[in-house]
Amino acid sequence: MNQNARLTEAAYQGSALDVDKDFYGRIGKDTDNRKIVDEFTVPIRSGQAWDIPAGHVCRISTVEGPQVGDLNLWNRHDPRERFWAARTRQLQAAHVSTFDRLWSTLPFLRPMATIVSDTLADYGTDAEGGRLHDTLGTRCDPYVSQMLSGVDFDYHCHSNLVRAVLPYGLTEFDVHDVLNVFQCTGLNDNDEYFMKTCPATPGDHFEFFAEQDLLAALSTCPGGDLSAPMFGEDNEDPVDNCHPLKVTVYRLAESLLGEWTEPQSPRYRGQHGLKPQVWGS
Repeated sequence: MNQNARLTEAAYQGSALDVDKDFYGRIGKDTDNRKIVDEFTVPIRSGQAWDIPAGHVCRISTVEGPQVGDLNLWNRHDPRERFWAARTRQLQAAHVSTFDRLWSTLPFLRPMATIVSDTLADYGTDAEGGRLHDTLGTRCDPYVSQMLSGVDFDYHCHSNLVRAVLPYGLTEFDVHDVLNVFQCTGLNDNDEYFMKTCPATPGDHFEFFAEQDLLAALSTCPGGDLSAPMFGEDNEDPVDNCHPLKVTVYRLAESLLGEWTEPQSPRYRGQHGLKPQVWGS
C-alpha cells in the first residue's frame, strides 16, 4: 500500500463509521416477523412520497421488469436535514449495497438509513466497470433536456420528485441529489460518466432501515431500464422500457430492535472560528 492510500484510509476511521453487521444482518434476514404498514406501486414516469418511521424497513422492488428509481430522503420533522450523496460517496462508496449507510447534510451529519438487503449485491463490477445503486450521477431534469435538446418534457425525475413532495409542504428547492436505485453506472478511461442497462429482474429488491423518522420520495425514471437513449434525432421514446416500482414499509418486531437508538449528530460547537468581538481590549 502506498503512502497516499494509507493517508486516505486513515482519514475515514473511527467508531462512528462502524456498522453492527450482526444487528443489521438479522433485520435483513428476519422477514417472517415483519408487518406491512404501507404498500403501494409507483407507476411509470411518476413519483410518490411517503413516511418511513424510525426503526422501520423500506423495500423498493421491481414488479414487472427492470426499472431505475431516483430516491430522495429528508428528516420528517426538519427537511433541512436531507440525504447527502457526496458525503455518502466519501464515507461509504460511489455505489452502495448491504451495510452501507446513507448520510445526511451538515450540520446534522448522521446516518439517515442503513441498507439491510440487496438482491443484486453479488453483481459486483462488470466487464466495463459498471456497478449498481449509484450516487455518482443525479436525477434527470427538464432544464438540461431543454438546454441540450430543446425538448420540453415534464416527467423527468426532478419534476416527478417536485410533484411528489408538494403535498408535504416542500418545493423544488428541497429536491436534491439522489440515490439511483437499480442503476448501473461507472466512469470510463476518460473519467466520463456512463450508464448501462439495468440488470434487475421482477422480484429484485433493495431494502433500508430508517435510522430516524424519514420522508422519502421516489421517481420511476422516464428512461426505464436505460437500455436506450431518451432523446435524439434518431431515437424513439423508450416508454416500452419503463416499468413500475413497488414500495413496502415494514414494522419490525420490538425484540429485533433490541437496544437500537437513533444516531446522534456530531457535537461540534466551535462556531467555525467566529468569536464575539471584544471592544476596548
